[in-house]
Amino acid sequence: MHSRFTRAAILLAAVSPLGLGAPALAESQAEQAAAQTQSAQQALRDVITITATKRPGGVDVQDAPVAVTAYSGEQLDALQFQDLSSLSYLMPNVQLEDIGTAPGIANFTIRGIGINSSIPSVDPTVGVFVDGVYQGINAGLVFDNFDLEGIEVLRGPQGILFGRNVTGGAVLIRTTAPSEDPSMNFRAGVETGPRYTASGVFNGPLAQGLSGKLAVYHSDDHGWFTNEFDGSSHGASRTWIVRPALAWRPNDDFELIVRGQYSKITGDGPSAQNHVNGSGVGGLFPRDSFRFSIDEPGHFDNTAMSVTAEANLRVAFGDGTITNILGWRDVDGTSTGDIDATPGFLFHSAASNAQEQWSNELRYAGTFNNVDVTAGLFYFDQTINYVEQRNLLGGALVPIGGGYIDHMTWGAFSQFDIHATDRLTINLGGRYSYERKRARIQALLPGAPCVVGTGCTVITGGPGAFEDTDSWTSFAPKVGFQYELEDDTQLYGFWTRGFRSGGYNLRNTDPTFAPGPYDQEQVDSFELGLKTDFADGAVRVNAAAFWNEITDMQREVNLPSAATGVVQLIQNTADARIRGFEVEARAFLSDNFIVHGQVGYLDGEYKSVLFDLNGDGVIDGADLALDIPRLAPWTYGVGAIFDTPLDNWGGANLNASVSYNYRDRNAYTDNNLGFFESVGLLDASLALGFHEGGTVLSLYGKNLTDEVTFGGDTQLPAMLGPAPLGGTFSPMNKGRVIGVELRVRR
Repeated sequence: MHSRFTRAAILLAAVSPLGLGAPALAESQAEQAAAQTQSAQQALRDVITITATKRPGGVDVQDAPVAVTAYSGEQLDALQFQDLSSLSYLMPNVQLEDIGTAPGIANFTIRGIGINSSIPSVDPTVGVFVDGVYQGINAGLVFDNFDLEGIEVLRGPQGILFGRNVTGGAVLIRTTAPSEDPSMNFRAGVETGPRYTASGVFNGPLAQGLSGKLAVYHSDDHGWFTNEFDGSSHGASRTWIVRPALAWRPNDDFELIVRGQYSKITGDGPSAQNHVNGSGVGGLFPRDSFRFSIDEPGHFDNTAMSVTAEANLRVAFGDGTITNILGWRDVDGTSTGDIDATPGFLFHSAASNAQEQWSNELRYAGTFNNVDVTAGLFYFDQTINYVEQRNLLGGALVPIGGGYIDHMTWGAFSQFDIHATDRLTINLGGRYSYERKRARIQALLPGAPCVVGTGCTVITGGPGAFEDTDSWTSFAPKVGFQYELEDDTQLYGFWTRGFRSGGYNLRNTDPTFAPGPYDQEQVDSFELGLKTDFADGAVRVNAAAFWNEITDMQREVNLPSAATGVVQLIQNTADARIRGFEVEARAFLSDNFIVHGQVGYLDGEYKSVLFDLNGDGVIDGADLALDIPRLAPWTYGVGAIFDTPLDNWGGANLNASVSYNYRDRNAYTDNNLGFFESVGLLDASLALGFHEGGTVLSLYGKNLTDEVTFGGDTQLPAMLGPAPLGGTFSPMNKGRVIGVELRVRR
């Protein structure tokens, strides 16, 4: 078997003669040369081109018939964006959360459709795509603001163009492409913890038609928290990321971009509290404090490598573009943690995960008379090896288990945008998908043949052994329209159907339940939206209303267990309905003053229940009355940005911003005993720019009111918490953070 380095070399060699790839043609060299650091006013006035429609060159975000919030790299800087989770409160009906069990494990939710899990075999409802490549597991996805060209957050099912596992939406992340114009972008900062960060991105020509980029990032976090068990700092982490890239542009019709990435992240385990089940109070410390005491500091160690080949070729046929995206990713990680979240040795865990994936998308986009055509083929293959060991009651009980999954899927898709009149466009599309998963799983049992960091030897017919293969097919259609009411106003609407993959539970914590297969989840979505600019572009309002019908909803049901600490079952638990609306707006009140705001509302209910969600032994009206996890009824926010030149300071520019964003109380566990309190976050920043924005010194504050928030609220059995009710594993997020950062671009 090839080593990961050999496979990376094979991929690099293979793509060189292929000569195809990329979601859209890269911006021209002239455009890249003009992309200098801007003031906040300039950045927020810029036209944002998004790649979500997979049309050549992208489209203006206001012309896309989809609810999307998009940020350019300059806008992310203007907003003092730190990582993906820091955008979580800025968008209506969106939660881009880190579960907290180990850093970077994404539990993203959009419009109330999401997951609560660190199990690597659990497929997301919000797919993450980096430079056009789907990320097969949810580990390592909470990206820092480094070397980014833009982020697009699409709300609602995106199954036609993006496949399975985007029933809630999709997050598209684009890193910068190499440029023939020499440039340097340097950042350095320090914030509460302390946490030190530094990065550099260097661009330039290497030969005729060939350019290169090298981006390097380092973060050294000494730990924001204090562990009262021994008075030590906790929450420390160290991150290294290196991204080399080459771009070959021999003529105006062809480009090939090959990107690589190596990342290494190490640090402490979760900083968690233990509360009384279902109340959020009691335990050692109150829920509204950052106090905690754990005897196992834990650790995590995650290494990831990836290679992506992007290119595209303009062709005369339909004045179109042939596009191919070829990607490889390899992730290896280990972690330990104090799950009982107390100073006693009650429930400690250790786990390892190894994933490797290959994917390829080949597509064509062109125009024939009044019809825009986008069609393609997609292939994805991944293997996942997972082991988990639980040490209970001081090591008196040590269940261990895990397993292996081989996952393959392919699909064919097409979309037709028919311009029936100058103002009316009909949108028709569909995607057929086939998926197969092979599983070999060992239930968590004392003495099971598994070793953390090595893997499981699943013995056929042995205690707790499970082996199975299953496959699923699906067809996801879409019918919609766009109508241009005025030059700067469009009304759009559609019906579409999306699917979330069926599969198996690699964390089989109860041998009396088969770890699968559970069936695929189906979402039928109806949406009506309005996008408008008026007052000569000074005011923008985007709004959408939607109605989602969910069939065979997949949930990871968390229930306390004396045998394994927590039973985590993945089941098709219910049929549900989620409906709501969202509005985003901004207004330029003057040449140097902007206000912006957003509001979202969700109303969700179970239509029928297929599983005993509250664990009382019966399926009845009590289950039907439960809240859907991670569905916050109201989200809203408001902010202002003041931006003005300082003529007496040699052309300097001053930028000040403030924002307040709120999210309602919402359930975490299916039985509603675990929950998140309502929270309002106040952020502010002050930035001083020199040399036409080429040098920026900024001071920022996040969560200035020091609100306590959690990544999860898992329920534990009575023996692991205050008797007789039991306790929780509730990993905390950082509170107030004050930071200063210097950015230099030349």
